[in-house]
Amino acid sequence: MGRFFNMERRAILVRGVVQGVGFRPFVFGLASRLQLRGFVKNQSGGLQIEVEGEAPSLDSFLTELTSRPPPLAQIDRLSWQPRPFVGEAKFRIEPSDRGASGPIFISPDVATCDDCLAELFNPLDRRYRYPFLNCTNCGPRLTIVTGAPYDRERTTMAGFRLCPACRAEYEDPTNRRFHAQPTACSICGPRLELLTHGGETIECDDPIVEFAGALQSGHIGAMKGLGGYHLVCDAHNAAAVAKLRTRKMRDEKPFAVMVKNTDAAALICEIAPLERRLLTSPRRPIVLLRKRLSQRVSDAVAPGNPSLGVMLPYTPAHHLLFDAMPTAVLVMTSGNRSDEPIAFDDSDARERLGEIADLFLTHNRPIHVRCDDSVTRIVANVESPVRRSRGDAPRPVRLPVNLEAPTLAVGGQFKGTFALGRERQAFLSHHLGDLDHFQAFRAFENDIRLYQQLFEIQPRRIAHALHPDYASTRYAKSRADEGIELIPIQHHHAHMASCMAENSITEPVIGVTFDGTGFGTDGAIWGGEFLVGDYSHFRRAAHLRYVPMPGGDRAIKEPWRIALSHVRDATGETRWRPPRIDAASRRTVEQMLDRKFNTPDTSSAGRLFDAIASLAGVRDRVSYEGQAAMQLEWLAGTLPVDGRYPFQVDSSSADFPLMIDTRPLIRAVLEDANDGVEAASIARRFHSTLVQIVADVCRKIRQATRVNAVVLSGGVFMNALLTTEVVEALTADDFRVFRHRIVPPNDGGLCLGQLMVAASVKGDESSQGESRRSLSCASVSPAK
Repeated sequence: MGRFFNMERRAILVRGVVQGVGFRPFVFGLASRLQLRGFVKNQSGGLQIEVEGEAPSLDSFLTELTSRPPPLAQIDRLSWQPRPFVGEAKFRIEPSDRGASGPIFISPDVATCDDCLAELFNPLDRRYRYPFLNCTNCGPRLTIVTGAPYDRERTTMAGFRLCPACRAEYEDPTNRRFHAQPTACSICGPRLELLTHGGETIECDDPIVEFAGALQSGHIGAMKGLGGYHLVCDAHNAAAVAKLRTRKMRDEKPFAVMVKNTDAAALICEIAPLERRLLTSPRRPIVLLRKRLSQRVSDAVAPGNPSLGVMLPYTPAHHLLFDAMPTAVLVMTSGNRSDEPIAFDDSDARERLGEIADLFLTHNRPIHVRCDDSVTRIVANVESPVRRSRGDAPRPVRLPVNLEAPTLAVGGQFKGTFALGRERQAFLSHHLGDLDHFQAFRAFENDIRLYQQLFEIQPRRIAHALHPDYASTRYAKSRADEGIELIPIQHHHAHMASCMAENSITEPVIGVTFDGTGFGTDGAIWGGEFLVGDYSHFRRAAHLRYVPMPGGDRAIKEPWRIALSHVRDATGETRWRPPRIDAASRRTVEQMLDRKFNTPDTSSAGRLFDAIASLAGVRDRVSYEGQAAMQLEWLAGTLPVDGRYPFQVDSSSADFPLMIDTRPLIRAVLEDANDGVEAASIARRFHSTLVQIVADVCRKIRQATRVNAVVLSGGVFMNALLTTEVVEALTADDFRVFRHRIVPPNDGGLCLGQLMVAASVKGDESSQGESRRSLSCASVSPAK
């Protein structure tokens, strides 16, 4: 009995992302190394561990458990209690209790880990140069899952029967492939195939080497990845890039590139330490980096853009491709035409991409969930997501308040995402694209059903946008007959709430929400908003002056229309007649303004950017969303601060909302343009003016309300220069400033905000539109 002296037993409960991520074999290995005994098993919502041994070893076990968990794990809470010592003989992994196991967490798709990479290039390893090797710590997850619980038979690997060697690894708790559902080898797993653009097999010894040779010869390839197809060509080859643009019908929107490693990336872009960390993270997103002046990439890859979207290989096939062409810089852009959703089904890909690609590098592992690449950047030393998708979704976000009922939030119309929430956990979907595309909407419907099954969340509420014509709104209303409560939520309130949520804010804030379009509670198009409130209530404290938007959505594609509207509003006449604008088109727009025909009012900051871009001669028409505003930002970034334009804040009323009068600004810009002032100077002064507007208006709101916390949200805050200088100005004025770090500030983050606003609605409140609208617009009384 002496060997049991000073022995203890502890029962440990671990909550968070701890199932389906290799946590049990990690615990087994840790306990074995520390000579501890007991067991580990999955239980509802977490992991149950009972472990016994000497107290110092138990303390070390707890320390390593929390400080060095598996790469894909995320511990939200760990607690333990003493238990009577039993005297067990060994440590074991116990089978989960099916009745109490709860939903298994589904990991995002994760880049090839270092251990697998070492095997890939080890001639002595049985998986040498096998393009589908993976383990518990890496490889496909979300994109292959077809149902719950997460087992191999409910993935697209179900058709690949494990060979004896792989089966032995899969069942060995000491092996890093223990219960790795996608595990395979060249004997039992998927295989690559090279096809012509017409779908005929190209016989060759090594499809990847043959594919690399075709790219080096100037051909365009379609390559099947984790979540869909990429279109690939040599980024050094201007003719190949131009050919890809013509075939893909993508005139100017930047392409992303892939390079072998960070050393190769550093040859074409400047890379700060935080950017290097993002590039090499298991997420492997596209990271927006500043181009080097000496970079060797064709200007056609990202025309006129000082930045380049760069990513590193994240599948074994990518690594093998760069082994065949180590110095290459490859365009790696979504496999689609123009702005369609990325192709992921093999037959659909051949049909849609057959006229774009010269050949296909494909494989026979089906993709079940379409998932595009994530895009991110570093702004003022903080990550600022642009698109949250592969590598991020469906990783849960912890909510600052509890959801009263399981809730689905369906986002907006553009940059579609949805969120499923239960209690204090939200599962955010991958990027689905614009829901006005039928294929994107079908994926939206299908993936909601899949997420509901995977995470065992059947929503009793659906939060949606106020806009009646959004596809997401129509979807929400189509489910009303299931007895689900509908909660309409104003667009900019959702933006504000999303930034609050990811920063765990529960107090009232000033929400500076600048974007292109959002349906307002007065029927106008909002977009230059200062809100005051919290999750349950908001008040419109200030906004940019309304101007008519001639042609509605047409004005988004033709910024000269909104410029003309601003000039008429500011001067009372039409004295802006640049010869580059067709006279007949201009007269048509003038008549629309005169007759107030199809000219909805807008307070949009995004449209103000468009107007300034056109007045400065930068951009009268755009070929992709946000192009005019982005070019203004690039130009402004080339100059130091050089003065500001005038504006006025109408505070004649004793109550909110304040109105920011942009007419003095427009008149000054028009004067500068007529005097031949360079576009870069106009862009620089405009950015400085907008920073001053935000600072002045926030100060006025604070004086009236004593609210000192500011959140910045909306697509306009994708602008790194504006965001950086607004944060600096507000911080200097002793505001507490918060911005996005987890979800994008654009509409890709709306669903998180909708979820949080829905969390504030009590069960006895009406779900009808007008009632909910009143709740969303309730006032926050100013301080006396």
